[in-house]
Amino acid sequence: MEETEKQGQGGTRWRRFAAVMVPTVAAVGVLGAGIASGAVPVTFAVSGTQFHLTAKHLSGTDFTQYGSVVKIKAAGAYTAVAESTISSADITNLCQSVGQPLPNLPGVSGKTGWLKLTAGDQPDKPAHATGLIIDMTHLHGDATFTHINIGQDASDLSDRGQVGGFGQAADGVEIEGLDQNAWSTTAGTFTLPNLDLSVSMGGAGDDPCK
Repeated sequence: MEETEKQGQGGTRWRRFAAVMVPTVAAVGVLGAGIASGAVPVTFAVSGTQFHLTAKHLSGTDFTQYGSVVKIKAAGAYTAVAESTISSADITNLCQSVGQPLPNLPGVSGKTGWLKLTAGDQPDKPAHATGLIIDMTHLHGDATFTHINIGQDASDLSDRGQVGGFGQAADGVEIEGLDQNAWSTTAGTFTLPNLDLSVSMGGAGDDPCK
């Protein structure tokens, strides 16, 4: 499947925004020849903008992680990512933001449009996701894994994993103070109690989830 972008008023290209989230913890090795040869599959092209996500706490089951690649459609190039999956996840105090440079028009020239989404701000009503797959570049937080297996062949974890690639898996994962940057996420379901979405203008460094 491929996510498309449409040309909006004033020449601004906006992509459809969805709440997304999945953690990763360890760095993955260079994918090397597997990227060039297409041995690592790419499911869909991503936009040229990463999104930022923070959460007070994440609790997940059936965690896996392995090296993969995504295609940045605007650049026509591929980039390496850490691809992580979680079968079921509860996320407390979720905040997601994405910045889009605004067109050269009076009042907005040189500014960034920020889209902010929050949900799951009640301890007894966290955001809940199933069947998560995320392609990310950075994660920070305090993590605890249950029954972790580090160094498993990536192809044994998923049909998207490269044969001979580094992988890891755990029965459970807990992350406090999660802070993450990612290119894309897919999910079977995503439930967002007390969902709130807002748009603001500011500088390129005025991320509302920081």
